[in-house]
This record gives sequence, structure tokens and C-alpha cells, in this order.
Amino acid sequence: MTEYYQQLTYEQRCQISALKNRGCTQREVSKIIGVSQLTVSRELARNTGDKGLSS
Repeated sequence: MTEYYQQLTYEQRCQISALKNRGCTQREVSKIIGVSQLTVSRELARNTGDKGLSS
């Protein structure tokens, strides 16, 4: 079984950040963006911090 992975676009990363800033849960964000909750979790862990969203 071959699995297909696709990187998040910059726009998706911005959407994730904006939705989290509005108070959405990771589950809500994942449904809106159309990616798995794990993807959202990894993105937030990887690209949030003092400087915010990285490109």
C-alpha cells in the first residue's frame, strides 16, 4: 500500500495560524483546512513560537 503525502502550502500554514489565533481547536482546524489533525499538530509544534509562523 502506497501512501501519498503532500506538503502544506504557505496559504494553508497561514490559515492554520489564523484559525488557532481565533481559538479553533486542532480538530476544527483540520476539518476546515482538509488535512489530518496530526498534520495540524505537527505544523503548530514546528512553526510556532516567539517569531510566529515560519515560511
